[in-house]
Formats: sequence, C-alpha cells, structure tokens
Amino acid sequence: MDSGSIRRKFLEFFEKKGHTIVPSAPLVLKNDPTLLFTNSGMVQFKDFFLGNATPKSSRIADTQKCLRVSGKHNDLEEVGIDTYHHTMFEMLGNWSFGDYFKKEALAWAWELLTEEYKLPKDRLYVSVFGGDKDDNLPFDQEAFDIWKSFVSEDRIILGNKKDNFWEMADLGPCGPCSEIHVDLRSEEERKKIPGKDLVNNDHPQVIEIWNNVFMEFERYWNPEKGGAGELVKFDLEYKGDDKKVARERLRSKLTLLKPLPNKNVDTGMGFERLCMAIQNKTSNYDTDVFTPLLDFISQTSGIKYKADEKTDIAMRVIADHVRAVAFAIADGQLPSNTGAGYVIRRILRRAVRYGFTFLNFKEPFIYKLVPVLANQLRDVFTELKAQEDYVGKVIFEEEASFLRTLEKGLKRMEGLQAITGEQAFELYDTYGFPLDLTSLIARERGFSVDEEGFRVEMEKQKSRSKAAAAKETGDWVIIGDDVKSEFIGYDHLEAEVKITKYRKLKQKNKELYQLVFDRTPFYAESGGQVGDTGYIASANEKVYITDTKKENELIVHSADQLPENLSTAFTAVVDKHKRQLSMDNHSATHLLHAALRTVLGKHVEQKGSLVNDKILRFDFSHFAAMTPEEIQKVEDMVNAKIREDIHLDEKRNVPIDQAKALGAMALFGEKYGDFVRVITFDPKYSVELCGGTHVKSTGNIGLFKIVSESSVAAGVRRIEAITAENAEQFVRTEIALLDEVRALLKNPKDLLASLKNLSEEKHALEKKIEAFNQEKANLIKDELARKAVKSNGYSLVLEKVSVPNADALKNIAYALRNQFDDLLLILAADVDGKPQVTVMIGEKLAQTNKYHAGNLVKELAKEIDGGGGGQPFFATAGGKNLNGLDAVIEKARKLIQ
Repeated sequence: MDSGSIRRKFLEFFEKKGHTIVPSAPLVLKNDPTLLFTNSGMVQFKDFFLGNATPKSSRIADTQKCLRVSGKHNDLEEVGIDTYHHTMFEMLGNWSFGDYFKKEALAWAWELLTEEYKLPKDRLYVSVFGGDKDDNLPFDQEAFDIWKSFVSEDRIILGNKKDNFWEMADLGPCGPCSEIHVDLRSEEERKKIPGKDLVNNDHPQVIEIWNNVFMEFERYWNPEKGGAGELVKFDLEYKGDDKKVARERLRSKLTLLKPLPNKNVDTGMGFERLCMAIQNKTSNYDTDVFTPLLDFISQTSGIKYKADEKTDIAMRVIADHVRAVAFAIADGQLPSNTGAGYVIRRILRRAVRYGFTFLNFKEPFIYKLVPVLANQLRDVFTELKAQEDYVGKVIFEEEASFLRTLEKGLKRMEGLQAITGEQAFELYDTYGFPLDLTSLIARERGFSVDEEGFRVEMEKQKSRSKAAAAKETGDWVIIGDDVKSEFIGYDHLEAEVKITKYRKLKQKNKELYQLVFDRTPFYAESGGQVGDTGYIASANEKVYITDTKKENELIVHSADQLPENLSTAFTAVVDKHKRQLSMDNHSATHLLHAALRTVLGKHVEQKGSLVNDKILRFDFSHFAAMTPEEIQKVEDMVNAKIREDIHLDEKRNVPIDQAKALGAMALFGEKYGDFVRVITFDPKYSVELCGGTHVKSTGNIGLFKIVSESSVAAGVRRIEAITAENAEQFVRTEIALLDEVRALLKNPKDLLASLKNLSEEKHALEKKIEAFNQEKANLIKDELARKAVKSNGYSLVLEKVSVPNADALKNIAYALRNQFDDLLLILAADVDGKPQVTVMIGEKLAQTNKYHAGNLVKELAKEIDGGGGGQPFFATAGGKNLNGLDAVIEKARKLIQ
C-alpha cells in the first residue's frame, strides 16, 4: 500500500465513523504567542479544548503538517542520524469534542490498524497510564479493561506520567493517554528479547505509532498554595541540575485536578512511521514518502544511497529538511535572522552544509528538490504546488548566500581542538553558522564548543539582559460569566461592555493589565492591521486601552491600570480618527495588491503587511526591483481607483467555496474557517478574503503615494506608502522644499535647466581644484625628494607637511617609493586641519626587515591621540591632536636611531 493510499484510507475510515474531515492548519502560527510553529495535530483545535471557541462538528479527523525543531519538542539532533525522527512530519488525527470517549477511540484504533491496514496483532503492544501517587493521579483502569478485550494482558504496559499522561501546559485540560507500539524486528530478533521490554526505550524498530489522549481532567491552582507567583519565582531563581524534576514536583503541590464537564479525545498517529510499519520497512526513509527525494539526490550527486553511512546521513538530512523549509515558506514564513524565520534558516543551512561536505554540492542544489516534493504532495497540500517556482527561488537565494561564506567558515574551523564562545560567535556573526551547526561539525571532528560562552557573546550583542526581557503573566481572573468575546467593531465604534476576565502582566518592572470584554468594538491586531486604541469609561472612571490583540480566539485589551469597579458596565470608545486613518491604509493596500498583479503579473502574492494610522507596508513576491516606470504605473492605477470612488461591497459569513468562486484571493499560510468575510472594490479589480476594517468607498482614501520600494528577503519586495492626510502632508512638504530651492536659485523660469547648469559648474570647479591639488602634491613631492638624506643604508625623508587631502598624501608616499628603493619615509601631516601620520618603506629596505611600517605608525600615533596600522611597508594613522605633529617628528628621530 503506497503512502497516498494509507493517508486516504485513514481519512475515509473516520469519515465513515461520522467525522468531518478538515484541512491541515499552516505550519506557521499567526495568533498564538506560545508557539512558533504548529508542532502537533491538536494545535489548531486548542481553543476548542480551552473553551474559547466551538467546533463545527463534535467529531473531526485530519492530517496535520507539524514542525518540531526547538523548545520542548526538539528532534533536530536525531534527524537523519536515526530512521524515524523528522523536522516536518504529518500527524494523522481523530478528535472527539464531548462526544465519544475511550471505548470507541481504542476500538476504532485497533480496527483500523489490524483490519484495514492488516498490521499483525502479535507485533502490537499498547500502554495505559499506571497512575502517579505523588501527583494523586489514578491508574487508568477503564482503558486497561477496554484493551483486555483486544490483547492479552502481557501486551499491555503500565506507563509512567512522562509517557502516558498528557498536559497542554502548567494549567488547563489534561488526562491519561494510551499509546500503540509496533515491533518491526525480524522473527529471530523478536525471539531473543520480548518487544514489551523495548517499548519506549528508543529502539529504532520498536516504535510508537499512535497516541490516544483522553482529556478528562482540568488542572487549576490550589487556592491554599502560592499559585503562579511561586512557579515563576522558581523558574527565575532555581539553578539545580534537576530543575525539570524539581519544577514538576513543585507544580504538583501548587495545583489540583478536577473532572472536565466535557470529556475529549485527541489522537495522533505519525504518518511516516505508520507507512514504515505497513510497507514493512526498517526505516521511514525507505518508504515512498522519502524515496523520490532520495533517488533524486542520489542521481544528481552520483553517489549511491546505502553505500556509506556518512553520505546516507547527508541524503536523509537533505530529504527531511527540504520538506520543512519548503512547506514553511509556502505557508508564509521566509528565512530570516529572528524568530521562526531563523529556525527555517537554521534548518536550510544545516542541509546545505551536509550537501557541501559529504555530497560535494558546491553550487545551490536543494531548490531543485522542490518540484519533486510539490508533485509528490500536489493532491494533499496544494499550497506548495501552487507556489512551486516562488519557493524554489527563495531557497536558491538562501543557498547561494550561505555557500558564499560556508567554505571560509569551515576553513576557519580547521586545526582547532576546541571552539571558544568567541570563536563560535564569530562563526555565527561573520560566516552565518547557527550554533547547532557549529556544534554538529565539532562533534563530527571530535572536539567541543563552549556553547555557554557563545550565549554570553550573543547577549553582549543584543545589549540587553535576560532579566530585562523576562515577562511574568498571571492567571486569568474570571468576572461573572466567562463568555466568548464578540467583535462588533465593523458596525460600532462605541458600545456598552462588561469585563469578563482580566490578568496582570509584569514586564521590565512595569505592571500592565489585559482585559477581556463580553463584546468589543476594538479591532484586534490581525491580517497586518494594528489593534485599536481608545478607552473604557464608567460614571466614575476612565481607563485607556493602549492596544488590542488576539490570543488564539480571545480578544485581549491592554491597559496601564485596572478599573476599580470590575463588575460595572463600561462604555468602550474606539479612537475614531486613528481607526479612520488605519482603514484608509488598509483599503489602499487592497487596491495596491490588485495594481501590482496587473502591472507586474499574477505571480505577485502578499507575503506580509503592516497597516496603521501612519503608513502601509506591503510585502509581495517578486524577484526584481521595480523600475521607476512600474512604480509610477502602480501609483497612478491606485489613485485612479480612488477617484472612481468605488463603494465597498462587504459580504460576511460567506461559505469558503462560494467566496473562492467569486474570485476572492486566499493567502497561503492563513487558516480560513468554513465561513469568511469577502471585501470587494469592483469585482473585476479587487476581491479578497479579509477580516480587517475598511472605508465605505475608495474616495475616502483621498490620495495614495508610494514613498519607497525595496528588497526585504530573497524573492520578496516591499512597498511603503501613505494615504489621506499623511499623503497630503507629504506633498505639502515636498512642494515647500521645491519652493525653497526655487528661491535659492532666484526663481528661474526653467528650474531643471538651472540645476543642471549648477551641477556642471560644480563639476568643472571640482576638476580645477583636483588639478590644483595634484600640482601642489607634485611640488611637495619634489621638495621632499630634494630633502632626502642618505644615512645608514637608506634614504630618509622625515618631515612635517601640509596637504589638501589624504589621497594626496598617499600619492606622494608612493611616488617617492618609486623614486627611492631604499626609502624610509615618515610624514607628520596636517590634512585639511586633521593630524595624520604616514610611514612608507622602499622595496629594497623592506627586504631587510629592519623597519616595520605598521609598528612604527602605531607608536607615533600616540603623539596625536590616535591609532592606525597597515602593511609592513606602508601604514597610516589618524588622530585628534593637531598640535602633536612636532612631537611625532622628534619621536620618529629617536625610534629610527
């Protein structure tokens, strides 16, 4: 059974069991501050488990793209080395939100694996939670009894809290889990050691393939204990080696468990491991998930796979890493130097280094794998096929950039027995080596890296302490009914609201508060548009809202103070002027996007945006700088649409398929629901899916002006523009500047001709000055040549001079060197009011190694409060003390004697 059939059978099986099949969420997370990437199947359903949103169906199944390379779930070091860890992988999952529970979940899992996939029952082992006395967690008797109807008791393993109890975070939903493991060893090997003894012991052939999590408890703070403050204090202050164990012990003491009102099922089955088991392979990389990529790498490199361990690992690393990088870029995350972008850059550079070192790829290569991967998954994850060319070009540019410094960095590491923190930082800062890549190469060569020293150097560069960046967030305090916040800001800028919960936020020794209302007119930062500001007011107080953001499905309002009376009703008022200017810029962004696609081509896609009350910034896919003519065409087109005064056509709660049929552009990397909002400014011009706020008609925008066009990443350009009153102010300022220029030129009839004449006059004068300076330098050179004194086997020129510029001084020195092969020249120069020392040694004298120009100039520079250096035969130094030139001459006489 090929991998496509295995995936399809899973989804069809659960569809028959009443599950709604939903698409994968993007790898890159937009509104979850706790995660950089989607690292498990449950992430897109997080708000359902937390009670912040309601699922469209109580039964759901999917296949989810996941990425694990940092934090708690970090598999990067094992990738390519072993046969079953990956950076990007698929997680097959079925979900129950308050519907079925353990009985159905375990029975269906067994049915699918043994009857549909035909996995041998005698190779399967199951585990259940055996309880934890320290945390007062009970043995999962129910799951144990259910499994007894399918397998013998000797194939049921009692797992510990680490392996068989799942928790989302320190608080919240949690519960026991039941894993299914498969033993893929040969009959002979299975006779030697029972598979049960190898479960959860990192054996490459005895692996977990499915985990069934049963969320039946909620963990909450024990009101009689210290709560979040004690745990935050522990995290900041504890220095022991057993921090993880000690922290868990403390958390158990600080919290209690209670049953959830609705019990949920969250399952996850590793697709790549499942394929290995069904296809009877000994490695994930031997399945057809990876063989097309490995075959291409092998053919292109001319190196056979499974011929040598080092080249095998290199091929596996590249095959794995290209999947992670390609899908992250397709989902909107470009490689960069910060955050999620840096993780993607790290992964790609790791792959490039393996190809360079072990497969002899000296030119960009990994980008060539994108079409192979896109065709392989074109029916599953269509976003990569749709952006195949763009993703390939981004990877090509990144590869080319790193390859320019890779060889030099590797040479820098040659001969080292250990790498200090400073050297590791130099490799990062100068050659682009991520720390984990430096550490990997060091391990291959048998020496160590001072990783802590590297981190110290990083902190120096950032110029900020960890303490200053620390953020302490308290727990939500519930006020009355904890209802989901409703956004009403499309239609209202004022509303009566009630606070439903709040929490305290401490950052950089400043206390802030975050408030959630039952409904809100404040727009939360999303889709590039910044959050609204304003205030809430009651009869007795006014509290200013400084920002509004989304946290998963919550709308969170920031305030510098907490209202005194939390239970009263407040009038929430949005800053109308700021909102209007933001709407002008947001609507202009839609007009700009359409204009770019018209002028540059349909390959243009939005890759990021910022919309606030002052400016709009729009990032888009394009591989060349826009010409002035293209920029002007785009600007003219947008202003023409503004003058047309096109009325906004806003449609809410449109079925997603219907929206796409209308021609609405769906951005890659965005997660859309079943119902969307469609913003149209002329159905033949601009139709987009958008949750932002917009003008009622384009005429409200007034004026659109592009102020810059630049590159921000490989294959991504950026336009910054202004609208409305900011554009008007820009034009006024430019006209005022132009009027000043006219006045300075005495109001000529033809301003451009006058400026050209002025420029030509300036150029002619500069040439005259240059000729004069050259003549003066020649005179000085001739005078110095006459003063040269033959002594001790050299021609000495030791003088104080005045020259017009540094180039003249350098030219004099080289001219005299050409004239005297035994020259020893030391000049203390006044260069347009600034002191400078120059030392030049003739070719014949330099061969004696009697004098070193660099050493001499460093010593002499002290007399002018300066510093410098250079080559053994020529060196210069600048300084601050012009009065020290005489002292330079005197010191030089002593030094050469």
